[in-house]
Amino acid sequence: MTKQASPYANAGGTKTVTLSVQSWVGAQANVAVATYLLEHELGYHVDTVQIDEVPAWDALSQGRVDAILEDWGHPGQEERYVKDKKTITPAGGLGVTGHIGWFVPTYFAKQHPDVTDWRNLNKYADQLRTPESGGKGQLLDGSPSYVTNDKALVDNLKLDYQVVFSGSEAAQITQIKQFAKDKKPFLSYWYKPQWLFQKVPMTEVKLPAYKEGCDADAQKVACAYPHTPLQKFMNADFARDGGDAATLLKNFAWTTEQQDEVAMMIADRKMSPEAAAEKWVEANGPTWRKWLPKK
Repeated sequence: MTKQASPYANAGGTKTVTLSVQSWVGAQANVAVATYLLEHELGYHVDTVQIDEVPAWDALSQGRVDAILEDWGHPGQEERYVKDKKTITPAGGLGVTGHIGWFVPTYFAKQHPDVTDWRNLNKYADQLRTPESGGKGQLLDGSPSYVTNDKALVDNLKLDYQVVFSGSEAAQITQIKQFAKDKKPFLSYWYKPQWLFQKVPMTEVKLPAYKEGCDADAQKVACAYPHTPLQKFMNADFARDGGDAATLLKNFAWTTEQQDEVAMMIADRKMSPEAAAEKWVEANGPTWRKWLPKK
C-alpha cells in the first residue's frame, strides 16, 4: 500500500484526487465515471489505488486516499474512524443497493425447484462436488478479502459443503461461465448488482431470513446477508477542503442499471475503464450534470 499510495494524496495546493478502487468491476465502474468527470469537467488529476476493503479504510483515515465510492458495510471501521477518531466522514449513498447471496444457475433451479431452499442443499451436495471441494459439495466464493460469512454459515447450518475461493471476481466469473457453458450445476456466493446475471441467469437460494443483529457474531452467523444501500466515504479533511472535487463525489449517485451498463462494457466487452466511462458520459448528460458543483 505504501508503494501504491499517490504522492499527491492530501497534498496541499495540488489539484489532485486519489480514489480507492475495489477489485470488483462495479466499483471500477464508479471510479471510471467519477475519474472521467473530475478530469474532463473539473480539470483535476485523478490517481487511483487498488486496496482490499478493510485496508482501504485505514488508508482513507490517514489521507492516503481521499474517497471510497462503494462500501458494503464495515461497522467496526465506521465506529473507529467516523464516530471515534472523526478522520472519515460519510459522503452519502451511491444510489445502488447491494445484496450478497448464494445462487444456483436458473437452468438447475428449473430442473430441481427445491434446491432454492437451503434445507434441501445437502440433498444436492453430491451433484455439486468438485475436485477442489474434498468430497463435499462446493460453495464457490471469490476473494477471501470480500465480505463473507460463508464458512460460518456452512458450519452453523450443518451443510455438507466446502467453501472454495477462486481468488478474485474475474476468476469466479470464468468458472461460472464455464459451468454454464457445460450446463453443469453450481452453487456460488454472488452479489447484486452484477452484470453477469444478464449472461448467466441465476436464482437465489433462500437462507434463513436476515434479522437485525443476526450477523453480529461472525462465528455464530446462521442467517442470510442483508440488503445494503451502498455508501460513499471521504477523508474528513478532504470532505471539508476538497472543493469542487468533494462536491462532485458527494453528489455522485446512480442506479444499479447504470452501474451495470458501465461494468458490462469493462468486463464483458473488454473496453478500457476510460473508454467505457467516456461512452456512458456522452450518452447520459442529464444524469451527471446534476452532480457538478453549482456555479
